[in-house]
Amino acid sequence: MSGEGIGFGKAIVFNEHFVVYKIPAIVSAIGKYTLAKVEPVNTSGWKLNDNRKATPRYKDDKIDQQKDSINRIMKKMNIDLSKGGIEITLEGNLYCASGIGASAASCVAIARALSQHFQLTFTDDEINDIAYEGEKGYHGTPSGIDNTASTFGGLIWFEKGENNIMDKIELQNPVEVVMGNTGKVADTTKAVAGVRERKEKNPEKYGPIFDRAENIAYLAKNAFQSEDYREIGKLMNENHKLLQQIEVSSRELDFLVKLARDHGALGAKLTGGGLGGNILALTPGRDLQENVATAIEKEGFQTLKTVIGVRRSEEE
Repeated sequence: MSGEGIGFGKAIVFNEHFVVYKIPAIVSAIGKYTLAKVEPVNTSGWKLNDNRKATPRYKDDKIDQQKDSINRIMKKMNIDLSKGGIEITLEGNLYCASGIGASAASCVAIARALSQHFQLTFTDDEINDIAYEGEKGYHGTPSGIDNTASTFGGLIWFEKGENNIMDKIELQNPVEVVMGNTGKVADTTKAVAGVRERKEKNPEKYGPIFDRAENIAYLAKNAFQSEDYREIGKLMNENHKLLQQIEVSSRELDFLVKLARDHGALGAKLTGGGLGGNILALTPGRDLQENVATAIEKEGFQTLKTVIGVRRSEEE
């Protein structure tokens, strides 16, 4: 039989990078997904058709990581392809770029499709663990935040630990955002390693930055619960400043952040690993979302108009 599965894209709203050091982060699934299909073939092993739309060079640059990731997923699921192989096809409406959870979405989608194909009936918690293993192929030591959002959907409070803490933050109404794509493919492993190296060399500088990042997470959680989007916007702006200070922003990211704010976004920051990839701009209401997206597109950058806080059952 064949199998199918989906994994959602994501936007980290607060504390990418800091989350690796057990500081709370807030992440949201977005209303775009990757779809994986698994079909049996007569040869052994697996082959891949990657039909996802992507930033130029994204798929080429990630091909070795992708192979490692899929092999890790197979191993974690105890799948033996020596007697009969499979063909995996990736598609869906999530545009592949850095910072949007494309790798996690594909890991979750593939794990779900394999589970269905081989009639393994894995739970969402098990799918999340398998996807985390797949994420190691892309990110070395991932925080687990991307695959969690991709698996469960919604807006999530996330703390990394022996057992990760994941709490849903319930929003009455999903809120519009714009993601602006720098067009640069980022290497998250390199970005994470760079932060670790600088933090170890300069603990006096990095200590207060990390303390403030933790404080911001709790303030943002309260602001989400009262749907105070002006406060959330201000905190996003401050979070971006902290990410600049730990040197994971870039000229293009800073340009898009400023552009979004200049055109009315309540807040804007890089989202994801940084050094390229996407920004996230908070733009409640369709009109504001349209204005900010148009301004970014006029400068020659691609945008994604979507919502955060959407529940899994409502996602498209």
